[in-house]
Amino acid sequence: MNFTKPMIDLVQEIRRRVPSVHKPSIKLANPELLNELIPIYKESSDAVLQALLKELFFKAGDEWLAKLEAGDISDEKLVTKIYRGQVQLVSAKDASSKVASVAEKPRKVYRGRVVA
Repeated sequence: MNFTKPMIDLVQEIRRRVPSVHKPSIKLANPELLNELIPIYKESSDAVLQALLKELFFKAGDEWLAKLEAGDISDEKLVTKIYRGQVQLVSAKDASSKVASVAEKPRKVYRGRVVA
């Protein structure tokens, strides 16, 4: 996931407010950051921390906000993908479908046309 500046500020403020037990896992380099914040949201009694977490998930997108409200931590297989230095978390089925399409018989192209 690519973080915007307001999201980075929220993560830094959340890291300041969480109990010290959870601080090592709250890093922007952690590709599963949002998945690890869901249980923290559920077990926290701090209203400010919950509001910060909810705002972060709102900025992350509707699917993340739905996961936060449902409290659903999916057991979906996730794969980390690095593209130009950015670590992204991609579901395994998406990554395998791209690999399968690449595994097809390669075609030769000459001057923009497919040749035998």
